[in-house]
Amino acid sequence: MIKIGLLREGKIPADNRVALTPAQCKWLHKNAPDLRVVAQSSPERCFSDREYLAAGVGMAADLSDCELLFGIKEVPVANLLAGKTYLFFSHTRKQQPANRVLFQTILEKKITLIDYECLEHDDGQRILGFGFFAGVVGAHNGIMAYGRRTGLYNLGRVYKQKSFRELIHTYFGLRLPEIKVVITGSGRVAHGVLEIMNLLEIVEVEPDEFLERNFAYPVFTQLKGSGLYEHHQTRSYQREHFHHHPQEYRCKFLPYTHKADILMNGIYWDKGMPRLFEWADMLHPKFRLKTIADITDDREGSVPCNLGDSAMEEPVYGVDPSTRKITAPYVPGSIDVMAVGNLPNELPRDASRYFGEQLIKHVLEPLLRGGSAIIDRATMVRDGELTPPFEYLREYAGL
Repeated sequence: MIKIGLLREGKIPADNRVALTPAQCKWLHKNAPDLRVVAQSSPERCFSDREYLAAGVGMAADLSDCELLFGIKEVPVANLLAGKTYLFFSHTRKQQPANRVLFQTILEKKITLIDYECLEHDDGQRILGFGFFAGVVGAHNGIMAYGRRTGLYNLGRVYKQKSFRELIHTYFGLRLPEIKVVITGSGRVAHGVLEIMNLLEIVEVEPDEFLERNFAYPVFTQLKGSGLYEHHQTRSYQREHFHHHPQEYRCKFLPYTHKADILMNGIYWDKGMPRLFEWADMLHPKFRLKTIADITDDREGSVPCNLGDSAMEEPVYGVDPSTRKITAPYVPGSIDVMAVGNLPNELPRDASRYFGEQLIKHVLEPLLRGGSAIIDRATMVRDGELTPPFEYLREYAGL
């Protein structure tokens, strides 16, 4: 009998998403008789203890007899159980300073860490993630913020709706002004943003049209890799080469800062990659952006004026381009920034259901069988030792 433990989220602010829903646990019990799921009681989880109990999931405060422990966000250092196999988003692959102690403790306690973020198909496509719902919520919040700044329309909050289906009903009858929205990226986040654009009947136009024309109705354009970056010398874009040699590329986004009202940012960013624009660009008299939904949320990353996370309850803050300081949102002279690290928490049941489906479909079976190439590539630490793909973290790990 293999036991999976569903961890109570311990990071603050609390995350209410889950790796497996009650219905998914019930299906697993029926179709995998040698597997049992146990959950830690949690008042924050989007599915209640009662729902798990009704699905036949046991409750336990102590998960030390579980071989596999599934969470969502980083596990608090004090809660780590020695010698166990953990699956969660550790946010350590980019050597994030805030999680260095967590990573070092994982090694000290001889833990095996499989990071959801590192689970990829052979072509590099991410297998698991909440990106689609991050895009949905981030796009909604960006449109909402522009309405609050201008007073031209009123859009409510996502988390007050019980489901994505109910959220869609709130769009009926909403008429948007002739706003211009620029979207960056082509992955799951961008797909979620596009879903909201379509639901709000914002019309897609080609990038050159977006730059050259004004419209009597709301429009958006989407910029993917080749529309955002070009090699300094060849003026071309090759995705793999760009990710290995980003310093050889320049960003072509700047003209859109003079033509767009709202930026929905959904691109992957890492150190060394060119930013979409710089602080000095924000002082240009033609800089038009008033609302930035930085959905991928890299502090001081592709969007320099991302000065840190905002909370789900108050997702927008202002930034003064002159002082480079945070202000209240929606004030004259500021630019509004939406930068929330746990956007899918506003639609937690839908997001969790989708995540669990992908987990069962692509990960769980090979994991229970003892591994696969996909699992191996995502295993950052095995029994307290760095695996070969993550040897670059030795200094970060204090080794």
